[in-house]
Amino acid sequence: MLTGDDLRFTKLTLDNGTGEMPALGFGTLIPDPVATRAATKAALEAGFRVLDTAERYRTEKEVGEAMQEVFKEGKIRREDVFVITKLWNTNHRPERVKPAFEASLRKLQLDFVDLYLIHTPFAFQPGEEQDPRDASGHVIYDKGVTLLDTWRALEELVDEGRCKAIGLSDVDLEQTKEIFDAARNKPAVVHVESHPYLPEWELVNYCKANGIVFQAFAALGHSSKPNLLEDPVVTAIASRVDKTPAQVLLAWAIQRGTALLTTSKTPSRIKENFDVSAIPEDAVREISEGIDQRIRFNAVVKTGVPGFIPRD
Repeated sequence: MLTGDDLRFTKLTLDNGTGEMPALGFGTLIPDPVATRAATKAALEAGFRVLDTAERYRTEKEVGEAMQEVFKEGKIRREDVFVITKLWNTNHRPERVKPAFEASLRKLQLDFVDLYLIHTPFAFQPGEEQDPRDASGHVIYDKGVTLLDTWRALEELVDEGRCKAIGLSDVDLEQTKEIFDAARNKPAVVHVESHPYLPEWELVNYCKANGIVFQAFAALGHSSKPNLLEDPVVTAIASRVDKTPAQVLLAWAIQRGTALLTTSKTPSRIKENFDVSAIPEDAVREISEGIDQRIRFNAVVKTGVPGFIPRD
């Protein structure tokens, strides 16, 4: 692994033979379209080379526009950017997977994506309504399809060359094992909430043992309390190494061998979040062993309803 000021350029090998994925990525779950375009462009110009979006985020169009603008300026090539998007819950039925994927490609203005994820393991009632509810306000789930059924349809996309790699999102260890054991095309990436309050060590270790890249979202925690950026262990290390708490947390994530996503609308914060360098190994251990609070900020793994995305 790279060290020192090169840490931000760390890449993790994809076990399916399609190359590498930069560890440091930019997430585009930003509600405002204008802000999404501006932030995506700022992230690319700051040095980020992973862009994460999703059908459900409704940001694919803006991410695509920002990418194309940068590509046309000649500053960055398409092949230098690792693009991730995700299949939403209402499109889990195999016959709905390819049309949903092609719709994402059109919005992104791309011929292929580098990674396509099943957004959650929960299938919702098929249809155009992304958050189907019954008269009592309960989610309407689709019992007629399994996660493996959906995975088989993603494998066909890989066969066609439309996406280079496929993976899982918002899954637990058992769901990951189920798909890994049954898959013809193994999951290249598992994308879940993870940070020092939710280190997910068992899943991290399983992924490492089986050649799966573990990618953390909410790597800086979330805006609700408790605020990870104000944790005394993190702030003390930040003061000691002359870095911001965010930079310390991002370094910790990379140095423990995982990929991560961070999101911001503010250009200065975007630059700060890319300006990551290695922290001492004793500081990595201090975070791993010295923080014992356990908080999950997003309950999506229990319901399939993303906690960070407002309902319609």
